[in-house]
Amino acid sequence: MGLDEIDLQVLRELQTDGRISNVELARRVNLSPPATHARIRRLQQQGYIKAAVAIVDREKLGFDLLCFIQISLQMHQLEQVERFRQAVRQMPEVLECYHLTGEYDYLLKVVIRNRQDLERFVVGNLTPLPGVARIHTSVVFSEIKSATALPIG
Repeated sequence: MGLDEIDLQVLRELQTDGRISNVELARRVNLSPPATHARIRRLQQQGYIKAAVAIVDREKLGFDLLCFIQISLQMHQLEQVERFRQAVRQMPEVLECYHLTGEYDYLLKVVIRNRQDLERFVVGNLTPLPGVARIHTSVVFSEIKSATALPIG
């Protein structure tokens, strides 16, 4: 990996609190603030740190439904697959999309305000996509665990 223990400690601290000040982070990892800042910049340049974002409470913003939608395509021709992927990338309701092995080809993690919006999304956005063969929607009752931190050694 090319990371030393201090790099790993910096990553652990930033995953816990991305808004930590450079001075406080330097104190926690026993480095000077300039050395800590240089490490963070290096970790960003090397792609270990992709972004620093705020995790927003979806329910407070009115997105009451979290859904997982599984999709199968009729055919797996490159052009059709790429059109599907491009369309999904343009849908703001889709938080995550994964290409899978198994019974379904894709798994989408979607946020929706209510069940009427869910129907509009599935019928209006997903069903018309060329090549979609099957759509299976699961609505989340409750989130048991939702984490963003990787289990760094």
